[in-house]
Amino acid sequence: MSRAAMVRALLALAVIAGSLWITLTQSPRLGLDLRGGTQLVFETKDSPTVKANAESTDRTLEVLRRRADALGVAEPTLVRSGEKRIVVELPGVQDPRKAAEVIGKTAQLTFHAVKGVGDDKTKPGPGEQLVADESGQKLLLGPAALTGDGVSKAEAGIDSQGTGAWFVQVQFRDSGDKAWVKLTGDAACKQPGDPARRVAIVLDNKIISSPQVTESIQCQVGIQGGTTQITGSFTGEEANELAILIQGGALPVPVTIVEQRTVGPTLGAAAIDASFGAGIIGVALTGLFIIVMYRLSGFLATVALASYALISYAVLVALGATLTLPGLAGFVLAIGMAVDANVLVFERAREEYAEKPERGLHKALLAGFRNAWSAVADSNVTTVLAAGLLFFLASGPVRGFGVTLTIGVLASMVSAMLITRVLTETTMKRRFVGTRPVITGIGNTGAVRQWLTRRNFDLMSRRKLWLAISGAALVLAVAGIAVKGLNLGIEFTGGRLMEYSTSQTLSADRARELVSGAGFSNAVVQNSDDGISVRTGQIGNDDQERIRAALATEGGNVVKLRDELIGPSLGDELRQNALIALAVALLAQLLYLAVRFRWTFGLASVLAMFHDVAIVVGVFAWLGKPIDGVFLAAILTVVGYSVNDKVVVFDRVREMWGADRTGIFARIANSAILQTVPRTVNTGLGALFILAALAVLGGDSLRDFAIALLVGIGVGTWSSAFTATPLAIVLEKRNSAPPPKPVRAAKPKPTRYADRRDSGAVV
Repeated sequence: MSRAAMVRALLALAVIAGSLWITLTQSPRLGLDLRGGTQLVFETKDSPTVKANAESTDRTLEVLRRRADALGVAEPTLVRSGEKRIVVELPGVQDPRKAAEVIGKTAQLTFHAVKGVGDDKTKPGPGEQLVADESGQKLLLGPAALTGDGVSKAEAGIDSQGTGAWFVQVQFRDSGDKAWVKLTGDAACKQPGDPARRVAIVLDNKIISSPQVTESIQCQVGIQGGTTQITGSFTGEEANELAILIQGGALPVPVTIVEQRTVGPTLGAAAIDASFGAGIIGVALTGLFIIVMYRLSGFLATVALASYALISYAVLVALGATLTLPGLAGFVLAIGMAVDANVLVFERAREEYAEKPERGLHKALLAGFRNAWSAVADSNVTTVLAAGLLFFLASGPVRGFGVTLTIGVLASMVSAMLITRVLTETTMKRRFVGTRPVITGIGNTGAVRQWLTRRNFDLMSRRKLWLAISGAALVLAVAGIAVKGLNLGIEFTGGRLMEYSTSQTLSADRARELVSGAGFSNAVVQNSDDGISVRTGQIGNDDQERIRAALATEGGNVVKLRDELIGPSLGDELRQNALIALAVALLAQLLYLAVRFRWTFGLASVLAMFHDVAIVVGVFAWLGKPIDGVFLAAILTVVGYSVNDKVVVFDRVREMWGADRTGIFARIANSAILQTVPRTVNTGLGALFILAALAVLGGDSLRDFAIALLVGIGVGTWSSAFTATPLAIVLEKRNSAPPPKPVRAAKPKPTRYADRRDSGAVV
């Protein structure tokens, strides 16, 4: 074994061992769409005295963190997103009403002396205010004696040795302690029963508590020691909520909820099971397929494919990334990238062995890895570009898809170019294998390639026909968008989407009548895989509860599976970001391909990608399927897959043209297409198994995701040969740049034939 081979083997072993250790010792961080819970996204606003910026948002986040911790939620997560947004994740919380009310309180927490009882005729003096107490009685309050900044801690407790009554214990900081002593000392000078002996605690212009100073406290002495107890006829829940509000204190700037998502635990568990099942079936079918196609080499690639799953999972866990439902789809989808890299290598190795069988299988395999590297690297870079755009421009679970797709693509390269190489290179050196090339899968070029070589189709002589067909499909897609319109999801329009399961079967028509009877006549009510989905405009949490109660009148036990609320400003922003993401994706691909290849190849690829995206959008328009965040993930993945296929074709065109610089470009392009068909067919079928499994097992969201990708990959495969390549031929007629320089010493020669339309010149 050479030194380089030894290094690769040790590196492969280290990667697998490290991944196995991480997998066995660490647990993944599941997103709320997989473990259930509520996500709230707050946006800070300017106050009269404080500007909403990164600094004030960070201070606000700390106040929200204290409130979330006081809720008793296990492992709440709070992070700042951008300059003015705060994402709060509350695992296990299924009723967002209480969380939103407690966490999102915006007003200054203040403590006041009570001047007396007032009514509508009472006119407050300077600094005074008239506020109703807990019973509705109006109290005249003096100026604020201290604010929530003076409170260090507040917690609920129960008198276990006395009456068993609940109380709230409050601890003050130094400045707060002094103010509290002064406030309670003044109140203690009033007679018992006098309203002025009370102290009012005000939040959001509402008295949340107005306890009376006990008779044991002396006038002008006040409550000493930095700690006090607020007693009353509290329930445990009321005492806890009061403690949360007091400890939370004031927010530096006001906040509004711009996004709210709630996912039931059963839906998350079902999603994990469905995605896991789709992954197992997809990997099994894909592995079986490449074993049939490439025999021993395919079997070794399947073993490496299993290591891909281990490596990508370990990297996700090690980075502390959050695994979401679209993220699971990203992992499953990246299997296709690993298959593609293996197919490219094996097809190249087949060519090398067919050209010089006397060199042996081992050298043919090494040449296959060497010659396939350019296409593998280029196609993976373009996919990572699309995934990176998802991370930076998308939000919520779709960002998780971008992260896991990136991890999956990088892991697929390690799987195919390192682990598969170590396994196959070691095996091909064995004498038993070397003398039996037929069992290796690279001993011949394959039935499809041989059939194409015999028939020698002149596809590019009919390039005008192919462009006409592509143009007609594009017109049909645009017509669907114009006639049917786009069914934009709430991510892009704003509004609320709720999904419920019912113990009694409800038809969509009956459910629609019940929801309309509850006062929501404009709601869109439909049946889903899991029950009933209801889409409305901007409604509150109490309105959501009214809808659930209305469905329960005939649906029996109604369980909320999913609840998503998107504010109108956020919907506009997400819609704008989606368009920006798509435009940037196309531009990034154009620039990369123009630098990596030729501007003609880059422009032809981007125009073909636009054709692919438009057709997928048109199909969804005709079918009336939702255009939402998951669809955006699918579209950008289609962009990555589309350019992946075109990179492979144009990489072969560049190579063959460089070897025959005086040849006719149309002929060379035609030969390149014929030579890359086996790779295209084999890779496409590998992805088909995975996507079909997702479509069958993945539920509503992943089914639409899989459908979009099935259409996109099918159209992208067509456009690589019959749209991008003919466009490149047209553009090269207007390009004065010389043909590319040779990139390798040995190359398969392009097939020669008489071209009725192009002769004697580069076209």
